[in-house]
Amino acid sequence: MVMRTACVTVAAVLSASLVWGQGHGYTPADIENGGLLYQANCTGCHGPEGDGVPSVNLGGGKFRRGTTDDELVKIILGGIPGTAMPPSSFSEGQAGTIVAYLRSLAESPVGAKMIPGNASRGKTIFEGKGQCLTCHSVAGVGARAAPALTEVGSSRRAVELQRSIVEPGAEIRSDSRPVRLVMRDGTTINGRLLNQDSFTIQLLDANARLRLVEKSAVREFTIPKESPMPSYKDRLDAQELADVVTYLTSLKGRR
Repeated sequence: MVMRTACVTVAAVLSASLVWGQGHGYTPADIENGGLLYQANCTGCHGPEGDGVPSVNLGGGKFRRGTTDDELVKIILGGIPGTAMPPSSFSEGQAGTIVAYLRSLAESPVGAKMIPGNASRGKTIFEGKGQCLTCHSVAGVGARAAPALTEVGSSRRAVELQRSIVEPGAEIRSDSRPVRLVMRDGTTINGRLLNQDSFTIQLLDANARLRLVEKSAVREFTIPKESPMPSYKDRLDAQELADVVTYLTSLKGRR
């Protein structure tokens, strides 16, 4: 079973406007985790804004069947017999975080405070004035210090991208999390955390080199609260910001 198929008709089988939380007390972590699952498995059909399926608007909290969180979780897990919605391989907890994320979409209206932009102008600003390729890459061009943006338009909403540019520290995603290591010999390693297990830490250091560090060699392990990305609030005017966001939403994979 392909999980993307499972999410293809999530909106087609859910219904009614949803009331936030319904007593489940979703946390920011729940929403982030659900968003990652949604973005990895559902955006191919629903799109990052949730409006990829005709007559369905996840971003507006409008569905076709189900009203409570528990009903939505059951639909995601069990599918709907006789329809294109098959059972999924998500755990109940994972399905719950997807519901949390869907509810959060309704709480942040699509297109809030957005003005029309031009992707061509945005590309010019991105590569020139913004100097974004000094940290990011697109289709293999640029640096690796920050996440690649080749497919960012397939998984991130325009309003989220705008906020990341203006307030990069407001919400640091797991794939953008900075890390600071102080080794037992006194040396310091700064970079972007990729993964960790019981024994090692994997990161891209400040020189974009892939590092595998043994935890036994680390004296201090810190995840800074501040984003290493600078704010462009005072660097770009409203139209330039809209142009860059429009360019980023156009990035949906290698061509």
